[in-house]
Amino acid sequence: MTDWKTGFMCLMTRPREPLFYPKYGGQTFMVLPEHFFTDRYRPLAPIINDRFGSAPNHVVVRSIDPPDFTYAMEIPRNGNYNQFSPKHRNIAGKLVQDFMNAPDPEILLSMASYGRDRLNPLLFQYALTVALLHRKDTQDVPVLSLLETFPKRFVDPLLFPQLEEEGFVVDQPQRVAIEIPMVYTASEELLEQRLAYFREDIGINLHHWHWHIIYPMEGPIEIVRKDRRGELFYYMHRQILVRYIAERFCHLMPAPTSLDNLREPIPEAYFPKLLNSALNRTYSGRHENAVMTHVNRPEDEDSVATVLEIENWICRFKEAITHGYVVGEDGQRIPLEDSTGIDLLGNVMENSLLSPNIPHYGNIHSMLHSLIGFVHDPDNKYLEGVGVIGDIATSIRDPIFYRLHTFVDDLFEDYKKKLAPYTTKELGYPGVTIEDVSVQDVNGKAAVNRLLTFWQRSQVDLGVGLDFGPTGHVLATFTHLQHAPFVYRINVMNDAQRVRRGTVRIFLAPIYNGSGEPLSFNQQRRYVIELDKFTVTLTPGMNNIVRRSEDSSVTIPFERTFRRQDISTMPGTKSYRFCNCGWPDHMLIPQGSPHGLPYDLFVMVSDFKQDAVNVDFDENVDCNDSHSYCGLRDKFYPDRRAMGFPFDRTVPKEITHMEAFTGSFSNMKRTVVEIRFTNTTISKV
Repeated sequence: MTDWKTGFMCLMTRPREPLFYPKYGGQTFMVLPEHFFTDRYRPLAPIINDRFGSAPNHVVVRSIDPPDFTYAMEIPRNGNYNQFSPKHRNIAGKLVQDFMNAPDPEILLSMASYGRDRLNPLLFQYALTVALLHRKDTQDVPVLSLLETFPKRFVDPLLFPQLEEEGFVVDQPQRVAIEIPMVYTASEELLEQRLAYFREDIGINLHHWHWHIIYPMEGPIEIVRKDRRGELFYYMHRQILVRYIAERFCHLMPAPTSLDNLREPIPEAYFPKLLNSALNRTYSGRHENAVMTHVNRPEDEDSVATVLEIENWICRFKEAITHGYVVGEDGQRIPLEDSTGIDLLGNVMENSLLSPNIPHYGNIHSMLHSLIGFVHDPDNKYLEGVGVIGDIATSIRDPIFYRLHTFVDDLFEDYKKKLAPYTTKELGYPGVTIEDVSVQDVNGKAAVNRLLTFWQRSQVDLGVGLDFGPTGHVLATFTHLQHAPFVYRINVMNDAQRVRRGTVRIFLAPIYNGSGEPLSFNQQRRYVIELDKFTVTLTPGMNNIVRRSEDSSVTIPFERTFRRQDISTMPGTKSYRFCNCGWPDHMLIPQGSPHGLPYDLFVMVSDFKQDAVNVDFDENVDCNDSHSYCGLRDKFYPDRRAMGFPFDRTVPKEITHMEAFTGSFSNMKRTVVEIRFTNTTISKV
């Protein structure tokens, strides 16, 4: 690894330690120009260099004139950084722009080294991560995950004294992993706590954070304006929501109700018991029946809104759907076309540089998060920080997230309902027939069409985030849902006398709701979980397609979600820029039930000519394997169809069941699979 790449790793390591403090077990020392030291340490620079300069590895930071980061210092170093805040988001966008403007990586390293110990650490790490991910010349720098840099935002803080004791007292070879409890945010008497394993799953929260890193709301326009960004916002959040709903059904619980009335008390309480790493204070909790009124935070003049103001924005959003157009700032009507309308509405909903007419449509999504996030202290009278719902890295933990996004998804669904159902030509693929579909675990131990889930104990290394802590690896063990890997076997007949191409689309749909009642097809359509999407070449005659679950276009492997990617373990041959964006593989399918819970497995082979986009990619290289949620780096989204096709639109009223839908098309097949939860715990090998 070159010196500047090592330097970036040091910048991301132990973010509260001074940069000059040796990293990686005292083996690497950043040699800083004297004027880079903060006021506290500048008089001590010679002593510091003598004390720590004996480290075997040196990274020499080039001297430059100090960059002007005055604007970024408006967010106090020890204050809160909130990505839902328009002011904070604007500051972060400027900082990303400054980092992107650096002429080469060495100058970027110098700029970042100067700012690192002066700026808010969460702001700094966010901006540096976005820049490293998007610059062409830093694509080989492995970016640490937020779990590694700020572990206290994901793990019970009671754990850290034990981790530090183990690290300081016990030599590396004899250290044991410290157990992260599965249930620590509420007692099991609380019904919602049945879903804590899903909401508080580290991998799911990392996925949500990393998606927003790949799709920032502000910064250079070339990194904000990504293909179908607004539609991806809609679809990725819909898939998070339907996965949560599926888990609720597994526990005989109803789907969450929509947060469509902002004036009603919020019955769901949540006390996260997590530390906001920048403040070293716990995230604020929310008591039962809290009532939203307004948010007025003096330190952030843009985080000011009332319930009435947000209601007006929502009304204008609904009017756009009703009238079929969005009003631009110049009064121009921007039509909601069938192919692009959802993308435009997604950009209206999530305020960003791509949002049209912000003065008119406001900032619905972010301000809803902020309104709830500060409901306990809307006027900052008690100097309380935000709740987890107000932080992108932690918001999925809060039950209210799913009610909020049920409401948001209902708004998008109102638009989808206005679109005509897909035609036979759009849905069919004449001459292509799916003869049979089945799934089975890769070892063949379970019955065909039976998927197995269980608990798995895995380890993460939190040492890189323990500021002033022990050196080396400090491990923690956590328990999470897992499934036995499985394979799809799909037999497809191509009646044509020529080779044809198709797109295989695989979805999972719950058959029963939380009360055990059958779901109508229109309900199932809203709850489908995308499992995979890939292209196939169909030779004349029968084609036997075998696809492994770990090859899913939705997920990334467990190792990419959790492995430590610092200097000591960096693979060296692989780029990690987009590789950490994707749904965690261990959460691909719902938990199911001990007796086996049936689901509809839907498989479709669509006509590649109707799917194709002018983009060439190989899902097996360059981190393209999770493109369903994350798109492709620097390319168009690799599917012309609407995200969620063919379930994103309503169907004729006479289609009331999945069988009725699939029975009309030879290129579709539905089979019933059973997910059986064994309630056993195994350790990851």
